[in-house]
Amino acid sequence: MLALLVPSDPDWVRRALHDLDEILVDHAHCEKKAASSALALLFRYPERLELAFALTRLAREELAHYEEVLGQIQARGIPFGHRVPAPYAGRLMTAVRREEPRRLLDSLLCMALIEARSCERMRLLAEAVPDPALACFYGGLLRSEARHYRTYVSLAERVGPRTEVRRRLEELARHEAEVLARVPAMARMHG
Repeated sequence: MLALLVPSDPDWVRRALHDLDEILVDHAHCEKKAASSALALLFRYPERLELAFALTRLAREELAHYEEVLGQIQARGIPFGHRVPAPYAGRLMTAVRREEPRRLLDSLLCMALIEARSCERMRLLAEAVPDPALACFYGGLLRSEARHYRTYVSLAERVGPRTEVRRRLEELARHEAEVLARVPAMARMHG
């Protein structure tokens, strides 16, 4: 299943429910960033055709999710604009090693962990949001987020041996838990 070592703090759900508008706006930005990250890997590693098809599918699906979240925002009359991102992803990526192919391996695994955390938080929202339509919306995204996690881990296994991938995923999951413990308490998908 998901390689997360620690669950989200229960206070995260309370903060999210207190400011669902902010969660939705941040969620839209996260989907856009997820698409951008998949495309960035395509541009950084054009010779890696074994990754290209999966990454293009991921980018398209993330953009479709972006549109879906924008639809939720528009339907609720929520103002949409720029947000300073929570420091979670940036801090997680500090563990990416510099030399190749380890850089690619770590990047894929960090993306997997971001997807895993998104999946966990969307499940929490699906279970807690009082608006049935919004709860259903978040419940509908769970399979996609879990599949994105598995896709990134599978792509990492094309870059390095499975035993190395599993070991490194455990190391990065420990780092992710430390990052999560240190990010400021915010009404954000990863805050």
